[in-house]
Amino acid sequence: MSRFVQGADRRQPTLLPECLDDYVAEDNPVRVVDVFVDELDLRGWASSA
Repeated sequence: MSRFVQGADRRQPTLLPECLDDYVAEDNPVRVVDVFVDELDLRGWASSA
């Protein structure tokens, strides 16, 4: 009986990119929506709803 747990190979390639941002090209129009949403001031929105 072994005292250590055998782990997975760390060099194993992954099927998907590590980050969702890697799926979207730099010139994709969805980046404009992302910037727009980031600039919205939503702090007072929840209390007025």
